Amino acid sequence: MTASPDRPGPATGEHGILAPARLDRWLLAVLVVLLVASAVRYVDRHGLGPTGVAVLVGAAVLALAYATRGLLAGRAWWPTVWVVAMVLLWAGLTAVAPSFAWCAVPVAFAVLRVLPFAWAVGVVVAMTVLLTAAWQRIASGFDPVQVAGPLAVALVTVLAYRALDVESRARQDLLDRLLLAQDELAREQHRTGALAERTRLSREIHDSVGQGLSSIHLLLQAADQDWEVRPERARQHVRGAAATARDGLAEVRRVVRDLAPGDLSDAAALAEALRRVAEQAGPAMDVEVRVDGDPVPVAPERAAALVRTARGALANVREHARARRVVVTLTYHPDEVVLDVRDDGRGFEPARTRPSGSRGRGLAGIRDRATLLGGVADVESAPGDGTTVSVRFPLAGGAA
Repeated sequence: MTASPDRPGPATGEHGILAPARLDRWLLAVLVVLLVASAVRYVDRHGLGPTGVAVLVGAAVLALAYATRGLLAGRAWWPTVWVVAMVLLWAGLTAVAPSFAWCAVPVAFAVLRVLPFAWAVGVVVAMTVLLTAAWQRIASGFDPVQVAGPLAVALVTVLAYRALDVESRARQDLLDRLLLAQDELAREQHRTGALAERTRLSREIHDSVGQGLSSIHLLLQAADQDWEVRPERARQHVRGAAATARDGLAEVRRVVRDLAPGDLSDAAALAEALRRVAEQAGPAMDVEVRVDGDPVPVAPERAAALVRTARGALANVREHARARRVVVTLTYHPDEVVLDVRDDGRGFEPARTRPSGSRGRGLAGIRDRATLLGGVADVESAPGDGTTVSVRFPLAGGAA
C-alpha cells in the first residue's frame, strides 16, 4: 500500500513500526539532554581524567551522529548503518558509564523506526539486557526487580507500539479502499453523465436533423411526381425543401452549440416556429396551428422542447398514423403552457408502445425531454380513434 500524498510516509530504507512518525527533533533534543545529564554526573563522581575525556568525546560523537540521520536519507542502506552505529556508540558509553543507560530510550525509538519488527525486538531486548547489566554493576546487591522491570517495560512498550501500528495500517487500508470507492463512483457518474448526454443528443438530432431530412425527402418526392403535370406546384415543393434544408442546417449548428432552435424569447416567436414546423410536415398532411390564450414568453429551453415535440409528433403522424388532418394547439394558461398535437389517424394502444430502435426516439424521446425540463408528456390514443400528444410546462421556473 502506498502512502497517501497528503501524509508523510516512511523514508527509503525505513521498515520499522515507527517509520511514518516524524520525531527527529524531539528525539534529538531528549538524547542531548540525557547525554549532558549523564556526562555531568559521570564527571562529578569520577573527575575529568583520561576516561572522563573519552566519555565526553563519546557523548558528543553520539549526539552528532544522531543528528546526521537525514544526510543520506535517499540511500536504502543508510538508515540501517546509522541505527547500528547509534546502538554501538550507546553500548560503548553504557559499558564505561552506566549512567548513559538512560539514553537507551531515544536510541530504542530509532531502532523501532528503522529495523523491521522482528529485528527491532531482538535489538531492543539486547539493549535492555545490557542496560540491566550496567545497572547491576553499580548496585549494592542483586535486585531482581532491576532485571525483570526493564525487560517487562521494553517488551510491553514494543508490543503496544506493534498493536498501534497494526491498527494504524488497518485504518489506512480502510481509508485507501474508501478513496478507491470514491474514484470508482466518480468514474461511474462520469459514464452515466456521458450516457445521458448521448441520449440527449440522440433525441435532439432525431427531432431536428432527422425530421428535417425526412420532410425534405417527402417534398422532393412530391416535386418529382408533379414535375411534368403541375410544374408550379413542383417548384413550391422544391422551395419548401430548400427552406427546410436551411432550417435544418441552422438547427444542426444550434444543437452543436446546445442552443434552442431559433430565437424564441419573444411571445409570438413560439407560435411562428410551430407554423414553420407545420409547413415542413409534408405535402400529404393538412396541418392547422391554433393558439389559445394570451401569448407570454416561455423559457427558451422549454420553448425549444415544444417546437421539437411538435416536429417529432408530426413525424410520427406522417410515418405511422395515415392521418388526413392534424391540429397543433398551443394553449396559454395562467400557470402553464400546453401543446397538443391531435390527428385523425388510425391510432394505437399506448400501453404497447416501445422505443422505436433504429428509427429514432419517437414518443420515448418526447417523454424524456419533457421530464428533463420539469414538464409532463401524455399520449392519448385508441385503435381507429386518432392520437393526441400533449406536453405541458409551467410558465414559472419550477417543476410541473
